[in-house]
Amino acid sequence: MRACVYGAGAIGGHLAVRLAKGGAEVSVIARGKHLAAIQANGLEVHAIDGVHKIKVQATDDPRTVGPVDAVFVTVKAPALPAVAAGIGPLLKQDTAVPFVMNGIPWWYFLHLGGPHDGHKLPRVDPDDVLLKVVGPDRAVGGVVYSASAVIDPGVIAVEQPKSRVVLGEPNGTLSPRVAALADLITKGGIRGEATTEIRTEIWNKLISNLAGGTLAVLSGSAPKTVYAEPATRDAALRIMHEAAAIAQALGARPGTNHEARVNSQGGMDHKPSILQDLELGRPMEIDGLFDAPLVLARIAGVATPTLDLLVALCKLRARASGLYGS
Repeated sequence: MRACVYGAGAIGGHLAVRLAKGGAEVSVIARGKHLAAIQANGLEVHAIDGVHKIKVQATDDPRTVGPVDAVFVTVKAPALPAVAAGIGPLLKQDTAVPFVMNGIPWWYFLHLGGPHDGHKLPRVDPDDVLLKVVGPDRAVGGVVYSASAVIDPGVIAVEQPKSRVVLGEPNGTLSPRVAALADLITKGGIRGEATTEIRTEIWNKLISNLAGGTLAVLSGSAPKTVYAEPATRDAALRIMHEAAAIAQALGARPGTNHEARVNSQGGMDHKPSILQDLELGRPMEIDGLFDAPLVLARIAGVATPTLDLLVALCKLRARASGLYGS
């Protein structure tokens, strides 16, 4: 299988290494010093199961790669317009395109069924560019658990003890292509899972991200510090309850043991990626991660008073830092 990872940062670089170890012919789309280091020395991943180093084709021009069997999109939401502009040369008619990202994906309402089927999210996919270029049948959903960071150009440290990637079709089927991709990841040394309920899996992670991410941005702190304060812990539980209500109203079935979620994050010193972006002056993925869930809440008729307040404050913080422009 020929696989390309579009956006070989911490998550994408780790995934590229696992795909290569699983037997795929891997290329990556990267940029800047990270790209130069990968071209010169390959990708190096430090994880709980050892140090892994591979050589891959690395470029900032997808035209030099050509059509592949699968494109894993692992950029953050603000980079999606650039992906839409560049991904075309990588696509065949049957290329699978897993979007392994945080937040509500642009394809969320595709093949959903029911009264909201086909609804669009213009803040996540302006002018339907991804819908037009990738199309409804190539898109695959993805959720990744792999706390990691680029510690040097071309070098990634993985803090997650047991990384895993969950893939699923928007139409809810267990397709051969998703099963094959999940198996490839598993062969690479981390857990690959195929699911028929990818929206539930998206919400299972997003519920935690909404609480941890908003409170991290506003406090400048990792979960270990945030959840040590009783008031912020209570706010996190309210956020999780509201987020789960949105998911349930739209047919997803996330877990509702929010105390367990808070407890599992309470010892984490790893700062959420959206706080890292704020501190490093990088564009923040406000729309997909924070704003889109509120759009879904309005569609579903779910009240979200705590989320409304904290997301508004996060937007003000991001705008004040010049990292969110609308």
